Formats: sequence, structure tokens, C-alpha cells
Amino acid sequence: MKPLGGGWDELLNPLFSDERYQKIRQFLINEYKNHVVYPDMYDLYNCFRYTPLGNLKAVILGQDPYHEPGQAHGLCFSVKKGVALPPSLQNIFKEIKSDLGIDEPDCGDLTKWAREGVLLLNTTLTVREHLANSHSKCGWAWFTDSVIKLISENTQNTVFILWGGNARSKAPLIDGKKHLILQCAHPSPLSAFNGFFGCKFFSKTNDYLVSVGKKPIDWDLNY
Repeated sequence: MKPLGGGWDELLNPLFSDERYQKIRQFLINEYKNHVVYPDMYDLYNCFRYTPLGNLKAVILGQDPYHEPGQAHGLCFSVKKGVALPPSLQNIFKEIKSDLGIDEPDCGDLTKWAREGVLLLNTTLTVREHLANSHSKCGWAWFTDSVIKLISENTQNTVFILWGGNARSKAPLIDGKKHLILQCAHPSPLSAFNGFFGCKFFSKTNDYLVSVGKKPIDWDLNY
């Protein structure tokens, strides 16, 4: 595998050499060979490649990648340029507008957030085309749980943004004395009115970062 850079290789190498990861790898070799799988294998670890560990300010946890053509590119909730905004992402942008007054962008590519220090991590990193959660039992939960634990242990004053039951179940993996944990409903249209709208997590994240001497995140994607 091509090195991730940004300090991630040193942190994650124990996971990549674990026999449990080798089983995931063998599973993926078969899946990519025999099925259409998202994201493209070369985009699989973009969340790490775009956000150096030393620049990490916040972690947003998603569930599994978008499973329709042209959407997923290795960053949770993000879609490639030219792709229509999924409903959850539309609601995220509505909340940013309400919270910070930032207008909804034309594009749903969140790469800029990643480069600002936001790790856009799905708890399952791959999916078969048209089949949501199809890779949820292949071992990714062990891998991403381990990533969350390692980030908690090896960084200071990181904001963990947990939307929805799947993400919120990961809270016990995080040291709440070292980090800020923000939890509420998922931005999906099925749950957004149950606490996501009005959560103000974007301003709360920046207020916390400033309070610990870090530069706030520029959430504006309009340039």
C-alpha cells in the first residue's frame, strides 16, 4: 500500500500489520475483482492523506460510503464535484447556514475541510454498489474503532463530532477529559429534526479550538 504520509503510517502501522487487517485486505481483493466497490481503491484512505495527523483538529464520523456511482471518494459525507448533494449533506449545509451564516455551496466536495484539519472518517470504509452496509461485517469496525482509540490516545484537544446512533456508539472509545465530544441526531431527513438542526456544532467546535489555542476551522466552501 502507498504510504499515507502526514504521520499516519507510524500511528497505524500496527493495525496494517495485524492479522485482522490482512483478512480485510483479502476480502477487498476479492470484492474489487468481482464487484463494483466504492470508493475507488486509490481513494480508500483519502481521509488520512488529506489531513495530516499533526494538523488534526476535529473528527467527523460517518457510517459507510455512498453506494451510488460517482459519489464516494474516501471522505465521509463528501461527494465529488458535479454530483448532486445527498439529503444528509444538504442538511449539514443548512445547519452551517443557521449556525454561522455561511451560504450553501454549489459543490459537496469536502476536501477543503479535510485540509483544514477535519478527519472525515467513515466507520466502514468500503461498500458494494447499490448495497448500503454491505461491507459492515468484514472487519472495518475493528479497524476504525482502533483508529479512533489511537487518535484519542495520541492527540490533545481534538473535537469528535458524532451524528446518529452508529457514530455515538463510539463515544466510549474517546477520552472525554482530553477531547471535546459533541453528539446529536444524524443529519438524515429521517432524524435531522430530532436534534441535529440547531446543534450548532460548527461554532461550538471553533469556540473550543480557540479556547485551547488552536486556529478555528474555516467551514466556508464557497471559494
